[in-house]
Amino acid sequence: MRRLIITMLLVMSSMALFSQKSIKLPEPKKSGGMPLMETLANRSTSRAFSSRNISNQQLSNLLWAAFGVNRPDGKRTAPSSMNKQEIDIYVLLKNGVYRYDAATNELTLISGDDVRQYAGSQDFIKDAPVQIVLVADISKITNGSETEKLTTAYIDAGYVSQNIYLYCTSEGLATGARGYLDKVDLGPKLKLRPAQEIIIAHSVGYPK
Repeated sequence: MRRLIITMLLVMSSMALFSQKSIKLPEPKKSGGMPLMETLANRSTSRAFSSRNISNQQLSNLLWAAFGVNRPDGKRTAPSSMNKQEIDIYVLLKNGVYRYDAATNELTLISGDDVRQYAGSQDFIKDAPVQIVLVADISKITNGSETEKLTTAYIDAGYVSQNIYLYCTSEGLATGARGYLDKVDLGPKLKLRPAQEIIIAHSVGYPK
């Protein structure tokens, strides 16, 4: 009977996780880590990942390092043209798709589906516990032609991508960026609007 009660509680807890609208992340740790020059010396792209999950604390630190708020005026850890902050971070986990809200340090639920396999075509995609997708809201960029706006978005996403690399290296995690992914299939899974453009994706996890 005791085992049955414990099993029921675990199931109920799992159901609650899937039904919640957001996940409040722990406060990111903004000190420590590997020295910058050592981090740069060790930075690399990984194509092999363990299926071992990273902790919520690591995920919070990662997202803050990537494009979190680092000043009282709402400016971020990565620059953006004219401070438009057009890059959104979508987090693909086993239990669903989330969008990172930097202002509240929360993950807002987009879908309860596991769509990590749509973040790339390589075999290692299925192994990494976290897929990060950088999406640009082109409507926030008000100057220039459509080509110029997209170029701006790619540059700004590059800053965020490098922050992901640096954090993962410092933390002993593996990551690899890729621009080649099926944006046509992935876009609806993320419930993107027409003005939103998928730029680049990162696999994140422990090295295999």
